[in-house]
Amino acid sequence: MIPTLPASPRKTALNKLSGHRLIASPAGLSGALWLSAIIVASLTAQWWLPYKTEDQDFTAVLSGPTAAHWLGTDELGRDILSRIFASAAETLGTSFITVIVGVGLGTLLALAAANSQRGEGVISRVTEIMMSLPGTVIILAVIGAVGTNIPLIMAILGVLISAGIYRVVLGQAKALQSQLYVDAATVDGLGPLAISVRHVLPGLATTIVVQSALIFAVGLLIQAGLAFIGFGPPLPQPSWGGMIQSASQHVYDAPWLMVPTGVVLALTVLSANAIGNALGKAPNATAPHLPSAAVRRKRAAQAAAAAAAAPAVQEAQEPGRLSVRGLSVGVDGGTPLVTDVAFDVEPGTVLGLVGESGCGKTMTALSLMGLLPSGVAVTGGGILWNGKNLGAATDKELEAIRGRDIALISQEPMRALDPMFTVGYQLTSAIRRLRSAGKAAANAEAFSLLEKVGIVDAKRILKSYPHQISGGMAQRVAIALALSGNPRLLVADEPTTALDVTVQAEILSLLRTLVKDTGMSVVMVTHDLGVVADICDHVAVMYAGQVVENGPTVSILDNPRHPYTLALLAADPHANSARDMPERLATIKGQVPQPKDWPTGCRFAARCQFAGSACTVPVPLLSSGAGTGLVRCVKADELAMEGLAWVPTDVPSQAVPIEVPADVPAKYRLDLIEKDMA
Repeated sequence: MIPTLPASPRKTALNKLSGHRLIASPAGLSGALWLSAIIVASLTAQWWLPYKTEDQDFTAVLSGPTAAHWLGTDELGRDILSRIFASAAETLGTSFITVIVGVGLGTLLALAAANSQRGEGVISRVTEIMMSLPGTVIILAVIGAVGTNIPLIMAILGVLISAGIYRVVLGQAKALQSQLYVDAATVDGLGPLAISVRHVLPGLATTIVVQSALIFAVGLLIQAGLAFIGFGPPLPQPSWGGMIQSASQHVYDAPWLMVPTGVVLALTVLSANAIGNALGKAPNATAPHLPSAAVRRKRAAQAAAAAAAAPAVQEAQEPGRLSVRGLSVGVDGGTPLVTDVAFDVEPGTVLGLVGESGCGKTMTALSLMGLLPSGVAVTGGGILWNGKNLGAATDKELEAIRGRDIALISQEPMRALDPMFTVGYQLTSAIRRLRSAGKAAANAEAFSLLEKVGIVDAKRILKSYPHQISGGMAQRVAIALALSGNPRLLVADEPTTALDVTVQAEILSLLRTLVKDTGMSVVMVTHDLGVVADICDHVAVMYAGQVVENGPTVSILDNPRHPYTLALLAADPHANSARDMPERLATIKGQVPQPKDWPTGCRFAARCQFAGSACTVPVPLLSSGAGTGLVRCVKADELAMEGLAWVPTDVPSQAVPIEVPADVPAKYRLDLIEKDMA
């Protein structure tokens, strides 16, 4: 059976632009409701309007709102309400023509140019000529040649606007063309057209929607402007611009006449812009974004209240010692992501946070500096540093600590380096800001920092841009940038993950040297137990948002007490010597549960080989029997006394050949084999 292909990425991307963003934005939702009401009212106008557009009431000329005429009448006694909604359908419809032609043509040209370098040159030159043409003169010339054919005029306006749309979309389309999944689609045999439709166009969806909303508003205004100067629909056919022009002649004797049509036009334009702004807001699915100032103030107040309610976390500290007590992090008003985390980092030591993906390591590390993403906050406990609870600190207090006392090394060094500036400029700027140093002193210190992190040709690197250096070199620069404020605590979020083995060893050796020479402490987030064994003095094993075991590294690695730690070590080939290497490494069935699925008892019980009825109740973090650490397991002492180990899962003793039908395409054969083995 041929495996089912995944859902179209185009459908997935377009679904992201659906109503949930409008609902989340009050302005966007109001704009959508207004436009929907205008469209529905105009399309059904013939069944509900109180008057025809030509009906005249000479007893109520230039009157204001009355029971008979809700929005008043014009200079000929015609009902303004009826004329506004009767002309709305044509006004909105012809504006959509501009959107369809302008955005559609601009997007097609951009996709074509992104697929061909020669085609890009030709299309770009043509669009440059189009952008240099005087659009107003061309539109007036068309009116002089064919008359006031509004649909044709708006289509020509769309053609002229398409050149600008092409420029906006082209850069993003070329960036999408360089993505690895596009290269994979090319290897799979997809042609340029299929790649553009399946993989590039969905990535342009947000830009297309936003530009469509803006062009729709521009089309409305230009159409109203043409009607205002007399180039609108022929009389007596109503139009919004024509009604405003008529009202301008009575601005002194009947000022109300300008209000209804002007307000409707303004609200429609604002609604289109509000919808574009709402749909253009990218979701928080990639990099974490810092919350707004208002949200940060709210979080600080909540954290301060939580700290006041738990005075036990306030304890005496020696300078440079980090103490985390009962730390809880969660979605604002929703699901907890980290609960009851506790550990200490002594000056001049390295603590490793280890565990599978989704265990809360990065959230814990980011909370130490107040860098949690938008929508996530510290909900309880304390982060004690030099007598202050950083979990309840204000943004101003954290600014005085970030970079100076506590610094961060991110997993991807290129995220810490701005591609627009040289390495030297970024280093000297940080040094001058954090140390209040002069320009000459900052330049000398930047050179010294690069040498300190093992860069031989520091003078050349200072003049280089981030894209001109290798990944390992960029990580060294990122470490130098983190050291620019002389921090006493370094938070390293998987600093060696994206590097090859040789460079990893060099970076770890560098960190060991820095800890020894400077006396600073490090919180190392990692998946690699080898890194823990190499550099860490203490280790905290995390699972499903909790610390399940912590203590000295030697004790944890040589005598693990928690089943999860046993399983991690049994699954690591580097934890076994060549002589004791088993035929099959151990595995841990299942996966880390989502925060919404955490059980009330032991969170590892569903995957544990030793789970029992006692594991269904909450388990506190208690001192282990050996007295050298803490463990969150009711069976820790029992497992240690009996010397139980995590055993590999049984596998078939003899491989069974897998038959794949001859008519199955080659690219699906591996999927079938993997599914059969599973």
